[in-house]
Amino acid sequence: MDDLQNKKWTRDELEQVRQEVMTQWPTGKDVNLEEAFSYHRALPAHKVFSHKLNKAHQEGKTLIQPRAGVPLIAEMIELLTFLQDTGEADLLPTTIDSYTRQNRYQEAEVGITESARTQKAMLNGFPAVNHGVAGCRQLIDALDTPLQIRHGTPDARLLTEIAYAGGYTSYEGGGISYNIPYAKNVSLETTIRDWQYVDRLTGLYEEAGCPINREPYGPLTGTLVPPFISHSVAIIESLLAAEQGVKNITVGYGQCGNLVQDVAAVQVLQSLTEEYLRKYGYGDVHVTTVLHQWMGGFPQKESQAYAVISWGSAVAALSHATKVIVKTPHEAVGVPTKEANADGMLCTRQMINMLGEQSLNTYSLKDEKVIIASETRCVLDRCFELGEGDIAKGAIHAIRSGVLDIPFAPSRYNAGKMLPARDNDGAIRLFHTGNIPLTPELIDFHREKMEERAKYENRKASFQMVIDDVYAISKGRLVGRPK
Repeated sequence: MDDLQNKKWTRDELEQVRQEVMTQWPTGKDVNLEEAFSYHRALPAHKVFSHKLNKAHQEGKTLIQPRAGVPLIAEMIELLTFLQDTGEADLLPTTIDSYTRQNRYQEAEVGITESARTQKAMLNGFPAVNHGVAGCRQLIDALDTPLQIRHGTPDARLLTEIAYAGGYTSYEGGGISYNIPYAKNVSLETTIRDWQYVDRLTGLYEEAGCPINREPYGPLTGTLVPPFISHSVAIIESLLAAEQGVKNITVGYGQCGNLVQDVAAVQVLQSLTEEYLRKYGYGDVHVTTVLHQWMGGFPQKESQAYAVISWGSAVAALSHATKVIVKTPHEAVGVPTKEANADGMLCTRQMINMLGEQSLNTYSLKDEKVIIASETRCVLDRCFELGEGDIAKGAIHAIRSGVLDIPFAPSRYNAGKMLPARDNDGAIRLFHTGNIPLTPELIDFHREKMEERAKYENRKASFQMVIDDVYAISKGRLVGRPK
């Protein structure tokens, strides 16, 4: 294929790559596209992810989805059935294990064997590639709720093939969001091309009458990510997906902690994504939103953890996000029990029931929406300039140069020059702008916000503020104040 660009793959180009992908593990031979299309078309509407999302969006409802994954099929069915029935989940996940995320299928196979032998979970998720098409369909057939694959895989091509043929109707990730926050040495050219494969495959299913929802990963590193950074990535990945034929996209945002900023961010994310999709010729794509509850450090005590969960639930309700990804009261201590997972969802459900019909309509909210939209446009428009109109090329240049800079990311391809910190109200601002192409007015705004906090705390604005903010919520605060 030609040099990387945002151009729809032909069927021949896809098939040429598929021949190699399908040989990466023996279960690849069980994928038959025409048979998979027939299976999808026979699914009842209530099991199709995009149908449920679209209906919730139309009705202004917020759906609830947990995270969950265990190694063995029977135990996975038991866990998901519990979350569906006891936790009242509207949407269900299949969280993939770490070996599969790194394409280490032989080690995942050992984990399955050991899990069966010891009757303990020896993997931290569900190894879908190893279980294959038939194993995935056991989950789909056993449950009444739509299922989504959630993972963190830079090269997710074989996983996608097996998940889709297995009946999954929603799939998370993207060439930026599942690279820069997750990998150190994988180039963006490689992952964007690999995710073009994923999205073109999604488009094939769509063209065959099998709707599949795609969800760029919103929180990125989950640590002090300014809204305009995650929005820029989400919109870029939406444009890349739409070019390959994806028609149903859920853009995400990780809760940052300031109520006004978070509500503004979710609302702007919906409108800005639709705006850029329309502008570049993808007006037929249906857009929904997801709010990820707090992704940073959690308090150890369950009672305090519930407060953090409730705060995220309030954001989801007041912003009218289409769905919310729920945390658990065991977040600080390890893998949660199914009961703790259900409790987190029931807590979330209560908050959404109480706040879902309320709205936040203040001058500060309107101001914040203008700021976030302006910042996002600064970055996105510069990305298009760098790529000479091609967003795939532009994104690569932007990340390398720090025009689009993801804080605290492990990737050596990320500039890491921009530093975020909280302002005096707990909103995330820029302590150091790096190479982010903001207007002089926006740069002045961020500097003034940092100086305002420094004056209040009677200290100089410094990197120590950034450090203090990273650990603040786990210590019971939002803003990392000096003792």
